[in-house]
Amino acid sequence: MIRIGVIAGSTRPGRKSDAVARWVRDIAAKRDDATAELVDLRDHRLPHLDSPLPPSIGPSTNPTVRRWAGTIAALDAFVFVTPEYNHSIPGVLKDAVDYLYQEWHNKSAGLVSYGMHGGTRAAEHLRLVLAQVEVADVRSQVALSLHTDFVAFRDFRPAAHQEAAVSAMLDQVVAWGRALRGLRRP
Repeated sequence: MIRIGVIAGSTRPGRKSDAVARWVRDIAAKRDDATAELVDLRDHRLPHLDSPLPPSIGPSTNPTVRRWAGTIAALDAFVFVTPEYNHSIPGVLKDAVDYLYQEWHNKSAGLVSYGMHGGTRAAEHLRLVLAQVEVADVRSQVALSLHTDFVAFRDFRPAAHQEAAVSAMLDQVVAWGRALRGLRRP
């Protein structure tokens, strides 16, 4: 079984990423080839990136960061749920990726973005960031519009076709997660 972490990528008050991440996790829970767990950045309370050395040189000694590293290391694949803030991802999500290095290597990821235009610019930015830490992002992605997948830009009610989009993305995440297993260090 592939262990997928569904990462709620915003900690902002009034955020939507937790509701979207739970929805993705619930869809993934219907599968018989993977398990999925919610990984909420609110539960990790990472500080702004303050390590004197990059994590590629040496891991952080901060206990909060070490706990985060353990969470990520235990997973085979990810689905990142990100809003689009000013054409990019939230700073807290960027820091969460930047704090680690080896823990991300040779794992697969799918992207679920949301915003006025589906959060697609945030997803594209996240792809660049993930490539640097050797996460293989899959082509299929889910773009949720605040106009059509949320009521009054607030309450998450995805259009019917979105579940099929999540399932297609998860198919790729699981396949790539399996294929990359042999490249990961034990």
